[in-house]
Amino acid sequence: MFRLDNKTIAVIGAGSGIGEAVAIGVAKQGGHVICLDINAAAATATAGKITKSGGSADSGAVDITNLTSVRDALVNALHHRSGLDGLVCTPAINVRKPILKYTGEEFDRVVSVNLRGNFNVLQAAGQLMVLQKSGSIVLFSSIRSLVTEPGQSVYSMTKAGIVQLVRTAATEWGEQGVRVNAVGPGVIETPLTAPIKAQPDWYKAYADKTPMKRWAKAEEMAGPTVFLLSDAASYVTGTILFADGGWLANDGRFAPPGM
Repeated sequence: MFRLDNKTIAVIGAGSGIGEAVAIGVAKQGGHVICLDINAAAATATAGKITKSGGSADSGAVDITNLTSVRDALVNALHHRSGLDGLVCTPAINVRKPILKYTGEEFDRVVSVNLRGNFNVLQAAGQLMVLQKSGSIVLFSSIRSLVTEPGQSVYSMTKAGIVQLVRTAATEWGEQGVRVNAVGPGVIETPLTAPIKAQPDWYKAYADKTPMKRWAKAEEMAGPTVFLLSDAASYVTGTILFADGGWLANDGRFAPPGM
């Protein structure tokens, strides 16, 4: 029930990081992957890795901040396919700054990608899936949808907003057989978090926050995502699946000796 055989899954952000890992994970479960990214060459490279390993994949370019670009990318990708069974969207950006130092341009840039971009993807995919009366959409939120820290105001706001987009879409499209969910990663080793990893004290502080005492690899987000795309999650919609190594379970209190 976890297999994706004969299913067509579009993965936006497939050029690197979590998106690349998810695309490869989908292919390993038998799905045909449409690798999409703003960096067309990176998307093509990921599709190449999949096909060289015996999987099935196509690739294309997309700018999620442009609704026309998203619609065109999906239509072009589905030209030789019977429908869109699933879609995953992973891209996000972050500007770490205190609220009092944030500029309007920085605010607009983060919101444009993280919120408007995800809304564009959700709308474009939803239009296709509602018509075919089936499909699964997975957007990427974060632990920052529930907890935050200094310098994360706008990023946290957008990640919380994604959860509400998911919930609303799930309520609107459920009767048409379309499921919509989110994955909430903790700290993952990706290009987005590379500046943190480069600072040993910061890297260790994040690792120590989780009961598992480590960061996640991007590949560890593929399993939760594939689950939400698959028939194993046929009655799962409108929710967020946290894959955070226990971050949200750990309030950071001192553990007495012997405990």
